Amino acid sequence: MTVIRKANRAEADTIVRFQVLMARETESLSLDEGILKHGVEAVFNHPERGCYYVAEKDGRVIASLMITYEWSDWRNSTVYWIQSVYVENAFRRQGVYASMYQHIRQLAENDPAVGGIRLYVDKSNLPAQHTYASLGMNGEHYQVFEWMKTF
Repeated sequence: MTVIRKANRAEADTIVRFQVLMARETESLSLDEGILKHGVEAVFNHPERGCYYVAEKDGRVIASLMITYEWSDWRNSTVYWIQSVYVENAFRRQGVYASMYQHIRQLAENDPAVGGIRLYVDKSNLPAQHTYASLGMNGEHYQVFEWMKTF
């Protein structure tokens, strides 16, 4: 059985490893592990920035995701943003992410201060888009534009 729970600080190195793998796999990016490690630690040090959830099977962390918060004045509520999703290869296509999403959705549904869930996905990541659509999410409303500093 897979258990979905909030991550703890002791799992930071696993989360860092997952993010290195995810960036390489989905966007062919090599992340600076020092910056990434500080970024993951910053979430644990400043919970107002977000939090991590993990999927655990037989005592082993097999997946993680991060939730960050957006204030929506239109909805007078917080929107959860799902980010940094990674499921180990051996556990993909087994409902691990679906279980994680359902857990986060249940949290959102039970909290009147939360108005919804959003995520972004690389345009070329068609398997992830299919997964998100199969869970009832849609990408029809917004397109994300960004400007990011290069490191």
